[in-house]
Amino acid sequence: MYKHVLQSIEGIEIYPIISLVIFVLFFIAIIIWMFKADKKYLNKMASLPLENSNNDSAGDLK
Repeated sequence: MYKHVLQSIEGIEIYPIISLVIFVLFFIAIIIWMFKADKKYLNKMASLPLENSNNDSAGDLK
């Protein structure tokens, strides 16, 4: 049923192409940013989940 509804809409075939182009451009932009980003910043952000902070609220659950 949905196939027939979508086939009756004129110009509908462009939307999957636009979606794919946006998807690919987004990931290309992320890859370019990754190679151009400061390595110190990336290492700091990567180590944040592993740091033990004193203001952690998990200790309040005891």
